[in-house]
Amino acid sequence: MHRAPATPRPWHSLAWLAWALAAASAVQLAPSPVYVALIVGIAWLMVEAHAPDGPYRSAFPILVALGCIFGVVRVFMAALTTHNGLNVLFTLPHATMPDALGGFTVGGTVESDIVLQAAAVAFTVIGVMAVFGAVNTIWSHYELVQSTPRSFYELGVVVTVALAYIPATIESMRAVREADRARTGGHAVRRGRIVRSILPVLERGMERAVSLAESMDSRGFGIRGPARADIEAGWCVLVALVALAVGFLALVGDGPTTALICGVIGVVALVAGVWRSSRGVQRRTYRRRSLQPGDWWLMFAVALSPLALSAISAAGNSTLAWYASPVEWPRFDPIVAIALVPLLAPLARRTTIPARVEPATAAPDAVVAAVIP
Repeated sequence: MHRAPATPRPWHSLAWLAWALAAASAVQLAPSPVYVALIVGIAWLMVEAHAPDGPYRSAFPILVALGCIFGVVRVFMAALTTHNGLNVLFTLPHATMPDALGGFTVGGTVESDIVLQAAAVAFTVIGVMAVFGAVNTIWSHYELVQSTPRSFYELGVVVTVALAYIPATIESMRAVREADRARTGGHAVRRGRIVRSILPVLERGMERAVSLAESMDSRGFGIRGPARADIEAGWCVLVALVALAVGFLALVGDGPTTALICGVIGVVALVAGVWRSSRGVQRRTYRRRSLQPGDWWLMFAVALSPLALSAISAAGNSTLAWYASPVEWPRFDPIVAIALVPLLAPLARRTTIPARVEPATAAPDAVVAAVIP
């Protein structure tokens, strides 16, 4: 009988993925700045409660800062290119683009309602980035790759590497900075610091890429030809794409029955293709962590939030969205706030990082207790 390995992560990565999807759906269903701010606060609580110390935790504020920079750029572009002639703040020199570039006007009047509406939309983007930035600091990327279908394993590896790019870059910059201070006796020398930092970071990235390529080449990654399962999966995917395309055209052409039939055929063919391709891939996993009942309950609990918001929206609640015309403060409804409470479900368990015991200074009993729980 094998005992489940001890882990400091109380929730499965798929459970965190369900939380991220539920929180992002809540941002889209309740895009008012008041509720988006609440969801950003919930994401921050998740980071404080579950994210371990390291580069991934440090990447969360950087991702939020990138979202803020994107928001500022979006507000700037909307203020320069969108005009309605109402609530003018000031007027800038303007120029009209050629017809080949759209023929829109850049500059001119800058209206307050356009700026505020663009800022509200940009804040929803910041909310989504905060949600996925928070979950990126918490979940196990290796566990997430293990949980993907076997036919998507290579795609899962690519996505995981992309998610880990910013934390890996932060870790490299931290190591380069520490090495630079070690060479200067602990003193920060500002002159030439950018060159001394950028070149080693790029060099480490190149070394990692070369090492990964050598490792994949030595293991014969992807050298086999298409098997029978791959061919059958390809035909299933082709049927799914054709059926979904025909269903979309039927939906546009006001044929709901044909669109529904083609949509069902496309989804069934797509699922069959994924299943057949996964059956043809022989990939072994070592002690793959399975979903526990608590993880299933967490996934069910967080799904209540977007379902409740959908019901509130169907009931005609006018506080979910905010519009800048006429300009007024966003309204707050306690019912919507209660609907966001299920997103706090991961706080039912806390991440515990076991203390490390130094062999040179620890007592023998403490060492034995640390090795044999």
